[in-house]
Amino acid sequence: MPTLRTSVVLFLLLAVQLSFWTPGLSYEQFLTLSGYLAINFMSITMLLATRPGWLESPLGGLDRMYQLHKWTGIMAVGFALAHWLIEMADDALEALFGSDRSLKEAHFSGLLDSLQDGAEDLGEPGLYLLVFLVVITLIRWVPYGYWRYLHRVMPLIYLALAAHALLLAPLLWWQQPTGWLMALLIVGGSTASLQSLTGKIGRSHRYKGLVQAVKQTSANITEVVCDMGKRWPGHRAGQFALVTFDRVEGAHPFSLSCADNATGQLSFQIKALGDYTRKIPQQLHSGQAVTLEGPYGRFDLDSGRKSAQQIWVAGGIGITPFLAVLDNRLINKEKRHPAVTLHYCTAGAVNDPMVTRLKQLTEQLPSISLHIYDSLQGQRLTANQLQILSSKVDVWFCGPQGLAKALRSGLKQPSVSVRFHQEIFEFR
Repeated sequence: MPTLRTSVVLFLLLAVQLSFWTPGLSYEQFLTLSGYLAINFMSITMLLATRPGWLESPLGGLDRMYQLHKWTGIMAVGFALAHWLIEMADDALEALFGSDRSLKEAHFSGLLDSLQDGAEDLGEPGLYLLVFLVVITLIRWVPYGYWRYLHRVMPLIYLALAAHALLLAPLLWWQQPTGWLMALLIVGGSTASLQSLTGKIGRSHRYKGLVQAVKQTSANITEVVCDMGKRWPGHRAGQFALVTFDRVEGAHPFSLSCADNATGQLSFQIKALGDYTRKIPQQLHSGQAVTLEGPYGRFDLDSGRKSAQQIWVAGGIGITPFLAVLDNRLINKEKRHPAVTLHYCTAGAVNDPMVTRLKQLTEQLPSISLHIYDSLQGQRLTANQLQILSSKVDVWFCGPQGLAKALRSGLKQPSVSVRFHQEIFEFR
């Protein structure tokens, strides 16, 4: 389900589009409204896929942008299916609600007539392909390496459906705000599609470097150090990058586990969570080329509210952004920070290299209080163990969704103002 922020943005996007619409009750009204909303949401989906930097702050980071991208895509498919079903039931709906001749599709002659016929023919197969791609994205049965190539077909489907919308829209629309908004969004969506097809998305934020070291620190965690030289623009602790070690596999999001020390050396702690990440210790080696895109993210632990109790919670590999923040605070020890309680949940603290590093860092940072929970010892973190001591609490969380859900539920107290900050690493 979408987060509250995403739900609000979706509602606002729908409300803005409907504000341009002239309401009515007829078969053509239902048909054109569903088509209008379908292509508009599809256009917004394509625009979000370009990762526009100016949207990161208002949306709360690239992770939130991708969640919005996912849900605008779902809404686009929903309205497209409604459009198709309305067209299939044209006789029944016309008999029930009547007809509005002013909203009939335009009639052309010559070349435009041929283009219109072609655009009409593209609508149904385009819808089938769109539904297929969205379904395989949601169910995740297709491995990421194959899915990303299938997903590259999306811009072509969009361009076909955009032509369908433009050529079959009522002529009356081009004299009204309804048509102007749709045309503006289609121009944006078409530009985004061409960017995608030519591989230009994110190009201005890509930097090439070399893998400097690869070390398997535990059975399922690999530390990768990359030397980006002077090309890297710098990053804030808590951010992540889209990392490409293998062009065939493509980019994967990994949190930066180090502070920016102006040397261009960056480190990542990569957990074996899938087929690709399991192969990294064997396939990656020193001197290998790497491409980083970013930095992205708004997981800024220094942006908490003044006088609010600061609580950090990490589960497993979710400790990486906190490592970067601790590293940054150690580099800048002269800066004062509020007291923080850090809760780290792991499975096997004795053999966890993160525990050793956390203790080394927090021993030098007296403002950080560290608590470790080992699930192999039956230790489970609950909301009560967070020890809420203030009426204002900022919780910064990175870890499994199940733990986040349990903590959120336990923190619902009417007398306490809680802000729960969490990144959502779901990029499909």
